[in-house]
Amino acid sequence: MLTVVLALLAALANAAASVLQRRAAADEPESGTGLRQALRWLGHVLRRPHWVVGAGMLALSTVLQAAALGVGSLALVQPLMAAELLFTLAVGSLVFHRRPDLRTWLAFVALAVGLSLFLTAAAPTSGRSMAIPGHWWPAGAILLAVVVSLVAASRTVRGAPRAALLGLASAVSFSATAALLKEVTGLIPDGPVAVLSTWPLYATAVVGIVAFLLLQAAFRAGTLAASQPALTLGDALTSVALGWALFGEQINLGARVVPELIGIALMGAGSVGLARAPSVGGGWDQARVRDDSGSGARRQMSRPP
Repeated sequence: MLTVVLALLAALANAAASVLQRRAAADEPESGTGLRQALRWLGHVLRRPHWVVGAGMLALSTVLQAAALGVGSLALVQPLMAAELLFTLAVGSLVFHRRPDLRTWLAFVALAVGLSLFLTAAAPTSGRSMAIPGHWWPAGAILLAVVVSLVAASRTVRGAPRAALLGLASAVSFSATAALLKEVTGLIPDGPVAVLSTWPLYATAVVGIVAFLLLQAAFRAGTLAASQPALTLGDALTSVALGWALFGEQINLGARVVPELIGIALMGAGSVGLARAPSVGGGWDQARVRDDSGSGARRQMSRPP
């Protein structure tokens, strides 16, 4: 239960960070496309209170995720992080003052039910606090080969297929980052020297940066609706595989595969629906800018000469 609570709080903090920083960006419309204008815009955004609070929430999310990985399994924590989409919908509704439509609520229910069904049927075990000795290097080689292959394949296509491939590469990288973070938390009882003098901490930072850059590339390649299913399902399923291969975690198979597959399908459908929702995909903040611009124009027209 503690693992579930910490993971859900991490997902909530991550969703809040995303919405608040998007709110800061909406309050500071872009003034040009050149490098100087972009840097000026970024400098203004970084001073916005919403962005500062969002950055704090992002840091809190990392701490909560590390705490969840420290007490629970990778195969449980990472699928629960998919709840970020649900929380983004809720937080976005409050921040941008726009209610979701019926289709968005149905997607919300589909993702929530699918996530619950998958985790209940799979029932991941805790496993080891640190990876099985000697398993990191072959697992790392496989992960690197998968990510490189996905990125190479994405260069041969355009639009939604490219966004999906880059989203999946990002998901695999984020899952690897979480596995490395779990390894770091396993070193904490040995003291700060053990954490700072071994490779997992630095590998976590490097792989995390790669995951972030791949995520931005996926967003630029196509819509969120194209990349989000690969992000949601890729992270969850890769984490289950890494939990088994590295930390000895187990999930139920046999007859429970059927409800697990149904849960995965519902998660995919729900993630597509929520990715198309304005609150998650970014349309509400754009609508807010248009509303503010329209209000300013109306005030200008109503001003006496």
